[in-house]
Amino acid sequence: MTTHPMHPVNIARKLSAFDEQWAPRRIARINDYEVKAAKLQGEFVWHTHEDTDEMFLVVSGTLTIRLRDGDVVVGPGELYVVPRGVEHCPAADEEVSILLFEPAGTANTGDAGGERTREPVDA
Repeated sequence: MTTHPMHPVNIARKLSAFDEQWAPRRIARINDYEVKAAKLQGEFVWHTHEDTDEMFLVVSGTLTIRLRDGDVVVGPGELYVVPRGVEHCPAADEEVSILLFEPAGTANTGDAGGERTREPVDA
């Protein structure tokens, strides 16, 4: 029988444990999905996830998700789901803390690849 943690995940504590931006940290697993915490500032790369939706939940700060037909602004306590196949570019003028919900193995840069691609590490 597999054991499981007997305590909740403290999101604020997980976010306070790192400063690196655009480098997701895996904080939980749900079936075949990962919950990742990340800090973002500046503009990321335009990319698409062809096989999965991507959910952004803002913990603090304000995230702008740039889409080809307009921007979506997401504040603390709000979430936005980018549908699969939709090109997007996350951006933040000031540092923002987020949670991402996506299938295990999903690359943060989607189809764009490149130097900003990061494998999530456990937080």
